[in-house]
Amino acid sequence: MTPAARTQAAIELLDAIVAAAVDNGAAADTLIARYFAQRRYAGSKDRRAVRELVYAAIRLLGERPDNGRAAMVALAKTDPAIAATFDGSTHAPAPIAADEATAVPGIAPAWLLERLSASDLDAGEQAALNGRAPLDVRVNTLLTSPEAIAAELPDAQPITGLADALRLPAGTDLTPFAGRLEVQDAGSQAVTRAAAAEPGQTIVDLCAGAGGKSLALAAAMRNDGRIIASDVDRARLRRLEPRAAAAGATIIEQLLLDAGRETDALAPLRAVADTVLIDAPCSGTGTWRRNPEARWRLTPARIDRFAAMQRHVLMLGAPIVKPGGALVYIVCSLLDAEGRDQVDAFLAVHPGWQAEPLTLPLGRAHGQGLRLTPGHDGSDGFFVARLRAPC
Repeated sequence: MTPAARTQAAIELLDAIVAAAVDNGAAADTLIARYFAQRRYAGSKDRRAVRELVYAAIRLLGERPDNGRAAMVALAKTDPAIAATFDGSTHAPAPIAADEATAVPGIAPAWLLERLSASDLDAGEQAALNGRAPLDVRVNTLLTSPEAIAAELPDAQPITGLADALRLPAGTDLTPFAGRLEVQDAGSQAVTRAAAAEPGQTIVDLCAGAGGKSLALAAAMRNDGRIIASDVDRARLRRLEPRAAAAGATIIEQLLLDAGRETDALAPLRAVADTVLIDAPCSGTGTWRRNPEARWRLTPARIDRFAAMQRHVLMLGAPIVKPGGALVYIVCSLLDAEGRDQVDAFLAVHPGWQAEPLTLPLGRAHGQGLRLTPGHDGSDGFFVARLRAPC
């Protein structure tokens, strides 16, 4: 592909990504993979170059653009080399008109910036949300050690305070390390520690998804105890079984929940768990470094729906905690409506419950929990709180 053809391909992909953001369709990574699956002639360098153009345009624009061309024209205005590819040649985009409408650079939609500011995130912290995320992994201590992995990956860097975490160069091939390494952001590893998992405990991972935190808990418990990984998403939960087998995690049980009837399935676990971990569905504002187009998908109504789901799962989780046990609430959001405010509201209607002070390798005190941010901690953004049930 010529440079001009790469720009045209980026425009076509951005058209698809903008449409998917409007309709809540497939993620950008999925759309890019589908695009090139239908264009086998594109080599690895072409695919990499087009992908970089697409994500550069997405990161540049806070507001969702009208279309892919408006997005790429905005990017072209920051780089003369890209602007030169708008030459109208075969497979190239048409020349940029002097009065052509273009998308406007920014960090996020204006209404979201207002909410981030109201949640005590200053301009520097907001800008850091659109940086590039590193490649962090968790060493699975059921099968190996950080020292053994470091001997095989000499470019691996330790992450302060997280003994089982390593930061690797982008693009590191992890195929030979299946089961021994799990891709997991340093922030995610840090907030999982709020569960204070120990051998012999019973822990319910209430919104387990594909089980990344369940696997980390199994390693912390040294495969001694019981982990119940539950979720309403059958497809995501199904991915946990092969991951657990590869990791040698033998104490994880799966519990598929029926949305709207979760209480029935959870009834046998009432007052059983030492800890209930709730990694709640959320807006993902803390993960824009990995999913920058997520900014274009959010609306005030969608934030409200997430907040309602968070209240729901907190109410589901509380009865499962045994007297004196703990409920750990986590969201990868930096909006107070999904973090600090949810904990305050929970405590207001659950007499006797108390928020416990947390000391983690990353994060700063925020409300009755801790908040991690890309700007301060170099990790994805999270809010986490540990709530103790009355005895």
